[in-house]
Amino acid sequence: MKRFIPFLKSDPLVSVIRLSGAIGAGSRMPLSDEAMAPAIEKAFSRGKPKAVALLINSPGGSPVQSALIAGRIRRLAEEKKVPVHAFVEDIAASGGYWLASAADDIWVDDNSIVGSIGVISAGFGAHVFLARQGVERRVYTAGKSKSTLDPFQPEKKEDVARLKGILEEMHGNFIAQIKARRGDRLSEDDDLFTGEFWLGGRGVELGLADGVAHLVPKLKELYGDKVRFATYGKKKGFFQRFGSSVVEDAFASVEERAAFARFGL
Repeated sequence: MKRFIPFLKSDPLVSVIRLSGAIGAGSRMPLSDEAMAPAIEKAFSRGKPKAVALLINSPGGSPVQSALIAGRIRRLAEEKKVPVHAFVEDIAASGGYWLASAADDIWVDDNSIVGSIGVISAGFGAHVFLARQGVERRVYTAGKSKSTLDPFQPEKKEDVARLKGILEEMHGNFIAQIKARRGDRLSEDDDLFTGEFWLGGRGVELGLADGVAHLVPKLKELYGDKVRFATYGKKKGFFQRFGSSVVEDAFASVEERAAFARFGL
């Protein structure tokens, strides 16, 4: 009722954005800029929130999508002059930690996994299998590099060197993001940017998080016992809800499950 009476002060509102799942391009992925943009925009604009909280449970994924989502959050936080708090559930690793770094502070559970500040590229080589089956691979290109890292041809040293150079550059961008956002809070530990990951308490010691806390009690501590919450997240489209994309969703689920499994989850 207070919200509809102009001269009565409303209880503080905190918007909660749920960022859960693997990160990748396209609206069918659990987390992408395209899928999350409407929820993020609403979280910062509806009801004049005192703060925005990110509830994160992600093993990472696309560095580009991670940067786009985090960049959108930072842009709106600065435009609206709204503080952002991140709360890690099971995991905020790799791109998931990139998302957490968009917040002004990061809170974890003792058993949360954080870190994995690195970049990975994985594939397979099937040229031996094809040869054993008597299959001849035929590739025609215009441009000498168009068949780079073709999994059906023997691996070339120059292709690997090129890929490693790109990965190192991406890694440098990741490190720059974390240093820019965490600053002097980061420790000087040699393993900080090696792709290593840690439980929450150790993450606090390393400066990857600011403390151990859960969303509701921490936000009540910061904004009072009468704080209100409004939750925002990705919504499934009409056809997704009625199972018209079963096969695509199944593949996405397998890929996401594999991403969590890398961290024993």
